Amino acid sequence: MNRIQISKILNDPVYGFITLNKGILLNIVDHPYFQRLGRIKQLGLTYLVYPGAHHTRFHHAIGAAHLMEQAVQTLKDNGILISNDEKTAVILAILLHDIGHGPFSHALENSFVTGISHEEISKFFMNSLNHAFGGDLALAIEIFEDKYPKRFLHDLVSSQLDMDRLDYLKRDSFFTGVSEGVVSNQRIIKMFSVVNDEIVIKEKGIYSIEKFIVARRLMYWQVYLHKTVLSAEFLLAKILERARELLNSGSNLFTVPTLKYFLTKSITNDNISQVEFLNNFSKIDDYDVLTCIKVWTEDSDKVISKLSEMLVNRNLLKVKISTNKFSDEEIEKTLNFNQKTLGFNNEEMQYFVFQKEMENNAYDPRKDKIKILFNDGSLKDITEASDNLNISALSKAVKKYYLFAPNF
Repeated sequence: MNRIQISKILNDPVYGFITLNKGILLNIVDHPYFQRLGRIKQLGLTYLVYPGAHHTRFHHAIGAAHLMEQAVQTLKDNGILISNDEKTAVILAILLHDIGHGPFSHALENSFVTGISHEEISKFFMNSLNHAFGGDLALAIEIFEDKYPKRFLHDLVSSQLDMDRLDYLKRDSFFTGVSEGVVSNQRIIKMFSVVNDEIVIKEKGIYSIEKFIVARRLMYWQVYLHKTVLSAEFLLAKILERARELLNSGSNLFTVPTLKYFLTKSITNDNISQVEFLNNFSKIDDYDVLTCIKVWTEDSDKVISKLSEMLVNRNLLKVKISTNKFSDEEIEKTLNFNQKTLGFNNEEMQYFVFQKEMENNAYDPRKDKIKILFNDGSLKDITEASDNLNISALSKAVKKYYLFAPNF
């Protein structure tokens, strides 16, 4: 870690050349914790629907850091006082904001740990790195945890207009080819200002914000909550659920050591050992999970072998979608219909026939608001400022129910 570093230039397919300056930023990128992000898909199994979606958390983190540098420079140009230390810290905070993601990102968010979000795991990693680098990340952690006096810096890391969202919408749109997700993130950043210690948008940027909210809505239904993507990701979660059941019942199921650690232990906030946990979590990635699933296609347990074969060969579960919850009668009818073909008992059939619900809220003013700064100095929430009636409608949550089964 004490070797002499030089600046590096990365050729990003979305933004072009990105420069990483020598010092703590480049040291963090070179650290094994961060390099692991290159082995974790940004969009889980979305590539089974959109073949180009093979980009990783590494790509996204670098892109978000690039946008953060632009955002800080915009604010400084507008007369907002931001020191060099604060600039470095807020870039570090966004660079590490997703370091706590496990294999396949959100697809397996709850498959390895219970009641611990990836943001909390990111804090564990940041504290560990802060210790390793002699306290160089202390200010970044303060900003990340929203404990720093200049709270607008936290807005840049985590809010409804943070660098995370501005990067992933454009990046995910680029790699999936879904043009509806393209946002004018450069223009949005240029419209940044600070009022009452909050990030706000200048009046002339209002239409870019409208497009941003609509793009989020479309990307969620077309990509993130696409029925086939959900089918693949829930199938993946069911495979690990079955693996956990087999291992905990004494089965000699093949498992790589890092994955076995998480499948045989119940890890919660109450019993987590940060050193042991991070040691194992920092080594697990998509490749560990896929390696096991390929082997499990030939396992003696018919349930896990069938589930694994379905995923490997993309023979995914069919999906029915409804705005109302599916009745117990309909689920039972679907289960019985498939049971005749598969031949599993009622308990085993729960891995193949199940219901899930998903919610999409393109803009949620209950969490934090996107405020428009008018030329007369007044502030209005985007739903009040916009003359586009769709924006008010998009602030309301939409819930859909999904019934998954091999056949209907």
